[in-house]
Amino acid sequence: MKAGVQQALEELKRVKLDEPICSYIYDLAGIQAQVREMLQTMPVNTRLFYAIKANPDPRIIEALLPWVKGFEVASIGELLKVRAVSRDVPILFGGPGKKESELKQALEQDVSYIHVESVLELRRIIAIAKERIVTRDEHMKQSERNDDREPEEQVQQQRRQAGREAGELAVKLADEQVSAQSGKRTGEQEDDTEYCAHKMVLEHPEQTWEVAGHRGDVPEVRVLLRINLRSSALPQTKIVMGGSPSPFGMDEEDLEEAIELLRVEGAGVIRLCGFHFHSLSNNMDAGLHAEMIELYLQKVEQWQQRYHVQVDIVNAGGGFGVTYDGSPGFDWPLFTKLLEQSESRKRLAARGGELFFESGRLLVAEHGYYAAEVTDIKRSHGEWFAIVRGGTHHQRLPASWGHNHPFQIVYTEQWQHAFSRPEVKQGRVHIAGELCTPKDRLHSDAEVERLRVGDIVVFVKSGAYSWTISHHDFLGHPHPAFHYLTEEDEHVNANSVFQSASR
Repeated sequence: MKAGVQQALEELKRVKLDEPICSYIYDLAGIQAQVREMLQTMPVNTRLFYAIKANPDPRIIEALLPWVKGFEVASIGELLKVRAVSRDVPILFGGPGKKESELKQALEQDVSYIHVESVLELRRIIAIAKERIVTRDEHMKQSERNDDREPEEQVQQQRRQAGREAGELAVKLADEQVSAQSGKRTGEQEDDTEYCAHKMVLEHPEQTWEVAGHRGDVPEVRVLLRINLRSSALPQTKIVMGGSPSPFGMDEEDLEEAIELLRVEGAGVIRLCGFHFHSLSNNMDAGLHAEMIELYLQKVEQWQQRYHVQVDIVNAGGGFGVTYDGSPGFDWPLFTKLLEQSESRKRLAARGGELFFESGRLLVAEHGYYAAEVTDIKRSHGEWFAIVRGGTHHQRLPASWGHNHPFQIVYTEQWQHAFSRPEVKQGRVHIAGELCTPKDRLHSDAEVERLRVGDIVVFVKSGAYSWTISHHDFLGHPHPAFHYLTEEDEHVNANSVFQSASR
């Protein structure tokens, strides 16, 4: 465990009130350092995006902003989280079930590329793009009509102004005459109703046409076609989205129809910039991953020749794995070395094309910590159970993936009670949460040297797919606190900054 995390926990123990510790700690400086290191080995025409589904914490997005090319989002909620941090950073917009309202809003938010998942979605995007152009043209015509009327309006306005001045002078003279007769001073209001009546006669507010926030032109709509390859050569992992029947992407057999649709109906309103692939998740084999990228690039070359299309971008997705059982994880230096040697990548670069990667888990998993204090220890049917303040409603990954999540123990000596402090020594213990379900288990049969009530169990590798995939409000337990480590291990408590995906 990083020294800064240990220090942050020590600080939390010192200042904690009556409630047990339950906190997430994100090492922002560690995330930045890892990304900087990853970028050093990437070939010149490759670009790294952060897939924020792994962890959309605004502080993480902000920390990565100077280092990644942009962000990949899979919903309008995620898109708006990025735009809240930066108005102009490049965004890739994906997801298999985009609604028309989402597509419209994505274009309004200036996404860089839309990943098209089906022929129907492509038809929707073309229709929306045409509608935007029609709206632009109508606004331009209205603006031209307003410009044509402007000289005449100026003359009419000058006449109305002269009329108002003459009328005001007449009223002033009449008021002076009445004042002289009644003994009142000029300027005193005789009656609110009469005063307002004079104003109504003399002032007629003019209505004008304004197009609020209208741009002079509509930015082009740029798309990447997401393809589900018909190939048995793809690596196999726990989570597979390509190479087999799947709701993700369009079938390779639909590609010809999609390109024809772009040429006929999409001409002049939408631009095909390339292709998108994302076939798997959490792959550990860097060599096989490089082979998969090579397959992608070769397929794209075949399509270029067959359909005579220009390809500026090949987005090879993510899927770079992290292990939770102590085995070796994804070898990024080996992967980028193989990319550097790839002849297909070199040909793409020679044509001016770029190769995108959108990684989530690999960038942040190692830099998140979920700390939960032990609130009870008991023996049941010969087995030990440690109950923590928290559980799978905060850190759902072990229940979702069916693994024992790695942890470390931070020992505390604080015990203020007269009765004995329960503990397990040199034994096995199940670490369970506070929920009323046997599924609330974070680690089974963990071997511990010692574990006591009041000690803190810190689940490492909790930076990705942990808090935001969890059922936060089940049973109504309080949410954890959120803390951040910045440069030089400075500890920042910024609970109010974090916004969950549901907010």
